[in-house]
Amino acid sequence: MSIRGVIVQGSSRSKGNTYQISSFVQDNSGFDIVDLKSKQIGQFDYEFKNQNDDFIPLIREIVANYDIIIFVTPVYWYAMSGIMKVFFDRITDCLQLEKKIGRDLRGKATAMISCGSDQELKKGFNMPFVESANYLGMNYLGDVHCWIEDTEIPEKVKQDLIDFITTII
Repeated sequence: MSIRGVIVQGSSRSKGNTYQISSFVQDNSGFDIVDLKSKQIGQFDYEFKNQNDDFIPLIREIVANYDIIIFVTPVYWYAMSGIMKVFFDRITDCLQLEKKIGRDLRGKATAMISCGSDQELKKGFNMPFVESANYLGMNYLGDVHCWIEDTEIPEKVKQDLIDFITTII
């Protein structure tokens, strides 16, 4: 059985630095990419008035078709992107309305790749990814931080990504 994986990219630019990282991971893993920027996903709403947006069909597709979910996000103000945060907030829909989807997240594997302008990532950045996986009963496989230099992925980052992919697959 081959491992099926998806890269969930959450950036304000569909073809920016984070996309370069996502594409490199795709080229070296064969995983599909979902660009959250291309989806219409509303903020979490306690009254669940946004059920006709793209979130439920997207999360249903992810849960049904993939074993590993790699979240790839730029670092915006020391945190995940707003688009990624909205996606995470909407997982609440799967705990209250679409409970089967929430149950089906259990046992899935997840990982995180960050892309920033600095070579170092501030301590604690990965906490929402780790703790969300724990809460949902998912297996957190780890994370790696990346950056771009002069519009290119540095060789060190490429090697780190290859090592990361090899470890989680």
